[in-house]
Amino acid sequence: MARKEGLIGRKMGMTQVFADDGSQVQVTVIEAGPCTVIGIRTTDSHGYDALQLGFGAKKKNVSKPAAGLFKKVNVAPMRVIREVRLEKTEKLQGYQLGQALTVEMFAPGELVDVVGVTKGKGFQGGVRRYGWYGGDATHGSMFHRAPGSIGASSDPSRVWPGHHLPGRMGGDRRTVLNLSVVRVMPEQNLVLVRGAVPGANGSLVMLRKSVKATKAQQAQQKGVEKK
Repeated sequence: MARKEGLIGRKMGMTQVFADDGSQVQVTVIEAGPCTVIGIRTTDSHGYDALQLGFGAKKKNVSKPAAGLFKKVNVAPMRVIREVRLEKTEKLQGYQLGQALTVEMFAPGELVDVVGVTKGKGFQGGVRRYGWYGGDATHGSMFHRAPGSIGASSDPSRVWPGHHLPGRMGGDRRTVLNLSVVRVMPEQNLVLVRGAVPGANGSLVMLRKSVKATKAQQAQQKGVEKK
């Protein structure tokens, strides 16, 4: 899979905006960056190509190793540190330690991917976790939301792996592909993307350029290359 540039951000919530044609568009507001380049990983030195980004100021409880890292690159301590893998070493040539990356790397109409962690819902039963119908609620059925039978006793005499049962729900890493950028607001470090993204309001997300271009975009790119 191709590796793309991106920014660390925070999901602010959802709202609606109006397009030029007057249509109503549901969008998610993401505060993306500014992110500071605090490390550059190359194939020759580390075995892979990546940018190490920092997001959000951290004013206290900074460990000595972390403080030494930030002091080495002459930047203020950051609360969140993430690495963005890149596909080729040539892409790293335009970056420098201490450089600030902003939402200006995105443009309206561009497709992006958003990586986040879904809302944690704790231990849940099968009705909520998998949408089981449950039993009758009346006539003394005595069977309402219980799992019921989960396997035959003689053959195979076991429960098949992956059988749906009650358990922990949510709190999983999820990636939503090909969301369209509706607006970019550099003054507020905001990006408005069409649709919903995983996670609760205030949770961290990774906003990156799409790794899968649509057929229309591929055709358009080929046309530009031919010219």
